Amino acid sequence: MAEGRIIKALSGFYYVKADERIYQCRGRGLFRNKKITPLVGDFVTFDISNPNEGYIMEIKQRENELIRPPIANINQAIIVSSAVEPVFSTVLLDQFLVLIEAKDIKPVIFITKMDLASEAEISKMISYQKEYQEIGYAVELLSTKEPVQLPDLDHYFSRNVTVFAGQSGVGKSSLLNALNPSLLLKTAEISKSLGRGKHTTKHVELQQVHHGLVADTPGFSSLDLREIDSEELTDCFPEMREIKADCKFRGCMHNKEPKCAVKQAVELGEITAYRYKNYLRFLKEIQSRKPRY
Repeated sequence: MAEGRIIKALSGFYYVKADERIYQCRGRGLFRNKKITPLVGDFVTFDISNPNEGYIMEIKQRENELIRPPIANINQAIIVSSAVEPVFSTVLLDQFLVLIEAKDIKPVIFITKMDLASEAEISKMISYQKEYQEIGYAVELLSTKEPVQLPDLDHYFSRNVTVFAGQSGVGKSSLLNALNPSLLLKTAEISKSLGRGKHTTKHVELQQVHHGLVADTPGFSSLDLREIDSEELTDCFPEMREIKADCKFRGCMHNKEPKCAVKQAVELGEITAYRYKNYLRFLKEIQSRKPRY
């Protein structure tokens, strides 16, 4: 028996890395019976009595898991937004931040395509950068025109397991390929052999990038607040989480309640109006959904 981490899942096989070696394994029937699927990122115990094929015997407890991409034990998500093409949206950015905060994953914000932005748009992005940094988020403004020339971003990846998040067209693939040129070779080979575009692969794989691991499928673009309850939403906004205890009423939703510390902070400009507006938008969406039975 040995212990390792699943770094790739493909066609019913799980590729487990242990002591710098990779072992091809299958999942035991026991997992299927319990409707448990091993995920990339899982720490597992596996049997390697057969030199060519092992069996996963146990999946260790997960710190967290994502549905899209199907991956576990991630400790960092890089949210990629673009300054232009598509236009920057605080609603989308905050929705990604809420989903990531709810999973106890550390978010980092990369804003791409700064080289395509006008002076007015650049000024706006610098203002957003400052506001999100004041909340406590790391924010990088990046020029991502091909070929991508990136500043030193090593410290974001070292000793982290990272997944990328962001809507289509913001430049996630370009960023990944700039960070690890071997990924570009892989996608080029696939598109050449299949006669299709980049990222035709559907599997998730953890790749080495700057002394860390990165999921080479460019993140998740699905936004679904169904897993979050209205009572949990405040905790997904760090600046509200810090002061919620100062509200007069316990369980305050910061909406129509009197003597609310969050609403007071918005009036004083300590919480940005657009973040509060987005909070109310998400709260309404969560409260209007049909109950699950």
